Amino acid sequence: MAFPENSHVTKPLIPGFLYSSPSSFPAFSSLISLDQSPTSVPPPAVEERKGFVIPAPKEPSKKIEMFSPAFYAACTFGGTLCCGLTHTAVTPLDVVKCNMQIYPTKYKSVSSGFGVVLKEQGVRGLFKGWGPTLLGYSAQGACKYGFYEFFKKYYSDLAGAENAAKYKTLIYLAGSASAEVIADVALCPFEAVKVRVQTQPGFARGLSDGLPKFVRAEGVAGLYKGIGPLWGRQIPYTMMKFASFENIVELLYKHVVPTPKEQCSSTMQLGVSFAGGYLAGILCAIVSHPADNLVSFLNNAKGASVGDAVQKMGLWGLCTRGLPLRILMIGTLTGAQWGIYDSFKVYVGLPTTGGAAPAPAAK
Repeated sequence: MAFPENSHVTKPLIPGFLYSSPSSFPAFSSLISLDQSPTSVPPPAVEERKGFVIPAPKEPSKKIEMFSPAFYAACTFGGTLCCGLTHTAVTPLDVVKCNMQIYPTKYKSVSSGFGVVLKEQGVRGLFKGWGPTLLGYSAQGACKYGFYEFFKKYYSDLAGAENAAKYKTLIYLAGSASAEVIADVALCPFEAVKVRVQTQPGFARGLSDGLPKFVRAEGVAGLYKGIGPLWGRQIPYTMMKFASFENIVELLYKHVVPTPKEQCSSTMQLGVSFAGGYLAGILCAIVSHPADNLVSFLNNAKGASVGDAVQKMGLWGLCTRGLPLRILMIGTLTGAQWGIYDSFKVYVGLPTTGGAAPAPAAK
């Protein structure tokens, strides 16, 4: 756009040469050349000015390349944050839930369960086991989310673009199951100590004294006594968590959100992530609840077996005892996890999880 000769053009408050090289401004260069007389001092070399040049204010920041080592590192750290923080935050619900599963005659309902804990142990009793919860679920979250992103890409590449789009739900299920097998190996020792601390008053104050006491009583192998039921709980849970989330988010963008994902603001996308995570969490709680009751039973009773749990609790008890509270806890927890995870991804310059189905490769 041309301006009349006598028009006034507002000049920028910050001179351009502060954030660009001198060579990019011809007028600036010509002033330097005019000032160079035989008796004048030569101006400093351009190389000497480079230390004072700063990036232009609108220069875009470097993005993390998808599926690079930095991408998987970011997903791993995001998983650490979202699982460690959320599970620790719902420790009071977890304390009541575990006691309802182990002592149903004493902890008859959610409200009375909170009342019993407060009466007998005080407010501190609601936060028993927060140490092994924080460390255990941070380690689990790191493996779960980091390896999920890895296996999802790995299995998609094995299937090919067309089959990956056609059988995307199978890819989600296989990727999440593979990741959870590894994640539970990291979680299991902490989960064993957590349950014992939460359900046996006087056993230990937390992880620092509970872990060595547990090992002295049952050995290191005792820490992994519940790995089978833990896999039985967590693998179906995680398969439902990731596969249902991916599909729910795709449906939300297709039928509920009025604009395509790529045109939505970050706030809108994070809202979709939370909603999709909450709905997925309800399904997760229902699918994995029988195994959750088994984990609590086995880690609380020395030498107990799965048969003992089924005989004492019954199949109906395994499926329903503590379920309403777990739906509330897992729904909130899963929604918050996806919100935190995708918020971190957005923070480091990555897209949120889920959305439109991948397009098949052109033939």
